[in-house]
Amino acid sequence: MLPTPCSIRASALARGGVAEALALRPRRRPLLARALPRPLAGSPLALLSLGIVVLWGAAAVAAPLLAPYPPLDQDIVRRLAPPNTAHWLGTDPLGRDILSRIVYGARLSIPVGIAAVGLAVILGMIMGSTAGTLGGAVDEVIMRITDLMLAFPTVIFAMVITAALGAGIRNAVVAIMLAWWPSYARLVRGLVLSLREREYVEAARALGASRTRIFLRHVLPGITSPLVIMSTLDIGHAILTFASLSFLGLGPPPEIPEWGSMIASGRSYLDQWWISTFPGLAILSIVVPLNVMGDSLRDLLDPRFRKG
Repeated sequence: MLPTPCSIRASALARGGVAEALALRPRRRPLLARALPRPLAGSPLALLSLGIVVLWGAAAVAAPLLAPYPPLDQDIVRRLAPPNTAHWLGTDPLGRDILSRIVYGARLSIPVGIAAVGLAVILGMIMGSTAGTLGGAVDEVIMRITDLMLAFPTVIFAMVITAALGAGIRNAVVAIMLAWWPSYARLVRGLVLSLREREYVEAARALGASRTRIFLRHVLPGITSPLVIMSTLDIGHAILTFASLSFLGLGPPPEIPEWGSMIASGRSYLDQWWISTFPGLAILSIVVPLNVMGDSLRDLLDPRFRKG
């Protein structure tokens, strides 16, 4: 019988080899590494990205406590002030504190990105699963609609929809959702077509299971992971699209703190670099970590990308 690690350590201790026994002791992973999946725990970049996203989420929730000034307060005397001890990131053309408006802007940009992508996932999953399950003329009609919508760049399509509906937060969310759902519909349709040919699905169908039961019990679990990966990547893109719409005046009113409109307010003040630079860095600091997290989730959930 082969010796076990415990018997080896006991034998080393019996010989007085304390140092050898300690060296043979199995190393325990740190608590954080044991709490997180290996693709996240083994990647410092993924951990850093997760931490940044969590910090932004906490800042959005605790904005009234973190912001040094109310986001709408104006101080004309200190308008266009560069970064200083009183206003760490300076002030805008109306004397409003840029740091406070960036923190409050997270309360708008992050929920809008999550809501728009979430609605796009729901609509895309409904349309894609319907096309993949029913097939025939229904599949043909839905896929032709998605092909037509995917022919337009998503940002341009969102701009057209927002211009037609009118500026505003709700209309921007609807526009982003309408621009994104065709991608999810095509993804879900392809997954459904692949999964419905699996042996366990054929067995369930032979046993008389309904289409709804087959989808909920056997198909839906198989499409969840790709949807999670794609939606994580798209949340950052949705935040960037919302900022683009606001930059063009198609988002919330200018007085509401939003990163895209803050960048737009600095277009006429190029010498006052801080007005546009810091909101742009805020967008960068949330979009890039979300993309890194999406890649890490892909490594975790997609067997084709797992290492080892």
